[in-house]
Amino acid sequence: MRLHKLEITAFGPFARTETVDFDALGADGLFLLHGQTGAGKTTILDAVAFALYGTVPGARKDGKRFLSDHAEPGAVPTVMLDATLGGRRVRITRSPEFFRPKKRGAGTTKQNAKAALTWLDGTGQNLTRLDEIGDAVGTALGMSADQFFQVVLLPQGEFARFLRADSDERGNLLERLFDTSRFGDIEEWFADARRASAAALETSRIATDKLLGQISTASGEDEQHDRVPVEWASDVLDASRAALNQSAQALALARITSDTAVVTLRELETTRDLQQRRTVAREQYAQYEAGTAERAALRLELERSAAAGPVAALAAEVDESTRRHTAASAASDRAYRALAQLDGSEAVTEGLCTSGTDFVADRTVVATAVRAWTTEVGALEQLRILVRRAESEERTAQQLAAELATVERAVETMQSERATLPDAIDAVEAAVHSAVHAAAEIPALDVERTRIGKAVEAAVELSKTRTKLAAAEKAHASAKSAFNDARAHTLDLREQRLEGMAAELASRLVDGQPCVVCGSEEHPAPTQATESTVTKEDEDAAAALEHRAAALTEKKAALVLDLVRARDSLVQQSGDRDSTQLVEALGTVDAALKKARTEAAQLDPLRARLTHLRSEDQRIAAAIGEKQSVAAGLAARATQVRASAQEMRSRIAAAVDGAESIDQRLARLEELITLSTDLVDKRVAAAGSATELQKLTDALAAKVAESGFDSAADAAQRVVPPARIASIEKHLADANDVRAHAEQVLAEPAILAVADTEPVDTVAAKNAVDAASTQLHAAVAAHAECKRRVEQLEDLTAQLWAAVDRVAPMQAKHEELAALADVVAGRGQNARKMSLRSYVLASRLEDVAESASARLRRMSSGRYEFVHSDEAESRGRRGGLGLDIRDDYTGVVRSAKTLSGGESFLASLSLALGLADVVAAESGGVVLDTIFIDEGFGTLDADTLESVMGVLDELRAGGRVVGIVSHVDEMRQRIPSRLHVIRERDGSRLQLFAAS
Repeated sequence: MRLHKLEITAFGPFARTETVDFDALGADGLFLLHGQTGAGKTTILDAVAFALYGTVPGARKDGKRFLSDHAEPGAVPTVMLDATLGGRRVRITRSPEFFRPKKRGAGTTKQNAKAALTWLDGTGQNLTRLDEIGDAVGTALGMSADQFFQVVLLPQGEFARFLRADSDERGNLLERLFDTSRFGDIEEWFADARRASAAALETSRIATDKLLGQISTASGEDEQHDRVPVEWASDVLDASRAALNQSAQALALARITSDTAVVTLRELETTRDLQQRRTVAREQYAQYEAGTAERAALRLELERSAAAGPVAALAAEVDESTRRHTAASAASDRAYRALAQLDGSEAVTEGLCTSGTDFVADRTVVATAVRAWTTEVGALEQLRILVRRAESEERTAQQLAAELATVERAVETMQSERATLPDAIDAVEAAVHSAVHAAAEIPALDVERTRIGKAVEAAVELSKTRTKLAAAEKAHASAKSAFNDARAHTLDLREQRLEGMAAELASRLVDGQPCVVCGSEEHPAPTQATESTVTKEDEDAAAALEHRAAALTEKKAALVLDLVRARDSLVQQSGDRDSTQLVEALGTVDAALKKARTEAAQLDPLRARLTHLRSEDQRIAAAIGEKQSVAAGLAARATQVRASAQEMRSRIAAAVDGAESIDQRLARLEELITLSTDLVDKRVAAAGSATELQKLTDALAAKVAESGFDSAADAAQRVVPPARIASIEKHLADANDVRAHAEQVLAEPAILAVADTEPVDTVAAKNAVDAASTQLHAAVAAHAECKRRVEQLEDLTAQLWAAVDRVAPMQAKHEELAALADVVAGRGQNARKMSLRSYVLASRLEDVAESASARLRRMSSGRYEFVHSDEAESRGRRGGLGLDIRDDYTGVVRSAKTLSGGESFLASLSLALGLADVVAAESGGVVLDTIFIDEGFGTLDADTLESVMGVLDELRAGGRVVGIVSHVDEMRQRIPSRLHVIRERDGSRLQLFAAS
């Protein structure tokens, strides 16, 4: 990193724009930044830090007052830095958050922080977002803001404190500079893994205990805790298997007894059933013999009915033929009377044959008359067609008149409708203009609504965050108090243990063995432990409690810090305004936006409506013209049709003469034709039915004579109805079936075998079967219970074996993991009692001490060097962070607190430079071409100052630029390139003196 140019405007004590040309100032590699106290020397360094990271070192960042009190009203505090970062030339411009006077009224308005990053090499996208600029700077420099403040802006005062600090304070600074979070994550991973392993082991143990309980419950045996679980479970399983074998033997004996009783009962029941079947068969055969006479009478009845059936059927045909002949004769007479009633029927009635047998002559007479009537009908049909045409023309004329009236009314309606269109068109044009204006306002209203909406959300969240922050601060205070109490308790126990250490050592003394303190083998009066003696276990428990309290305190502090950052962010987003005011403003914007969107939404429909109205005006005008043309054509057509209808009516009147109309005459002629034809057909049908009747009568007389019955009526009486025939046949068939079944049963060998036996009794056999069945069911239930118990115990015992097999390797793995976790956490076999994170910090501090020692030896003429110690400190402080001074003059290693003021400056400066080297290497070997050293040179004598200047000359070797902040006059004489900060009443200014 190399600085080229810095511009400061209205920033800190600088009211105007001041420029620092670092290229000219650092051309010699070394320059001095000097001025009166409070003039603004440190502000130059703050401006560089602010340009890069948006914050400043130390406690000054908490003030957040960057706007110069000397600046003109409305001035904007701005810092512009031109530098080379990571090999690329870049310009960063930042403006911090500040309050400016309101443009209207009293009070101030907060202006948010702004920034811009421009890549001067022309490649890459320029940035304006604060987070993106921070990421870009961090990536280019390879270090955080805290690391930059320690490496580039070497704060001599802070390193003097670092030099004299205890391990905890020194560790806190190193943790800010060196990222050890990944090593903390490793420690936490081991702790979590140990907890998970312990939980899994405990789960396995619980599962084993649960299985033992289930085995006890399944077997009914009490668990024997003094025995090996697997051995006890195996004994229980063996006992259950023996009980299962006994139950199986009892079940087999009960099953044999039951089967024997069932076989005996079945044999007796079979003999009883055969005896009952023989008795029933004899009764059925006796009943058959008793009904012999009745069955003979029924068979005779069926035979006489079969002989009378044909005679009765022919008699029924004669009766039906008689009815048909009577009906045909009556129909012929009715047809003749109907025809005789019509005018003009004489041509047929007078010419018919009176004998009724010459049907050919009758048909000739009718045919002649029908031809005459048909010719007359044809002439009348032509006249009727002309009538229909005339009527059609008259209807057409009426329809044309109605259409003409409809068209005329439509023309009047369209003319009225068109008269209203001009006003409607004007109204829609005005609405379209209003909607266009509303649509133009929507984007601005959307932006305003989004801005206020985010502010509302931020204000609501700010209230919640402040509540959470208050609770978190309270919890942090409680946790810190608990930590202090735990820490004090641990220290008290350690002091008490030290006081009682004699008793603890005395408890280990054995007669005849040397004392670990004095070496004596005699122990005449060893100190005895008291009730208040503190043991190592008490001390370890208190230390563990302190560790947990410290972790909780750090967690609560981190939560408070996160909430503070969230609160500041929300204050910036909401402007720290009340949510009620913001909601009211949001409601106003919402109402305006809703109104504008509603009006804008009508723009397309309104435009479509306007287009529709204009086209409708043109359409109606065209339609009126078309309708008027149609009306003229309809009037002419109606006149022509009326004239044609009048001419047809005249022709019809001339052709029709008499009392009958055309339709009446046509109807009479058609009826004459129909009735004449029908009369001939009915006369022929009547003659045919008479011939058929005579034939059937002769056949019936011959049939009666042949059958032997007295008459046809006598034969009809002998016919049995079908239902009666079916009943008789079913009765005879059933009787035959009963006889056959009885004979078959009585002929069976088994029935014959029991013919002479006595009736059997099955009651005693049934009682024996019931008793055997009861015993069998009990034996089955007992065997099933024993089998279920054995199967359950076999499954549970197998699970117990598997669980025991799993616990052993889990126990071994857990012990190994627990030992590793203790070593990583600084406990157990860790001889140095250093956690992994402390070990890493100790390693980094050792590197810092080695680098710083080289410079301290140079600046102290070989007298002093740093000594790093990895021993644990007293009172439980973390080990590995000890830092002392070795004096080569005496060979004694002593505390850095014993150094004089000048020696402390040399040690602090060496430590700062050494730490800068290590941090730069940790950040990937970043080349730091520009560094600043702040104050402390006034404590040095001339020789020592000469040595320090020699070291600084080494720093600027290879093109590095070193800036020294000091007000020592001798430094101005030694360093020709200077930047003088001049304090004035209206604000400080800068004066640059470059080496020639």
